[in-house]
Amino acid sequence: MSNLQAIAKTVADLAAPDLKPKELIAAVRKQHPEASKKEISRGAFLAMIQAADGDPDRARRVQDMALASRGDHDDDHTGKASSGPKHKKAKH
Repeated sequence: MSNLQAIAKTVADLAAPDLKPKELIAAVRKQHPEASKKEISRGAFLAMIQAADGDPDRARRVQDMALASRGDHDDDHTGKASSGPKHKKAKH
């Protein structure tokens, strides 16, 4: 089983109606401490795709988590969002 598939399985197993996306990310990180938010987000999308046919409610919960983590990837595991690239203003 690949690392992404293992993360997807963990996300699917932990997804619950009362669990907020950030709580789910933290729970996944407990089982996969080496995983970045980007990997967890990708795992969540994989879990959502795999669950879509069999359990639409679970797929919706996983989708919520995946979307919540989508734009906030940090690979340093600090939980802080990166500021992203800086753009210079064009001179006129």
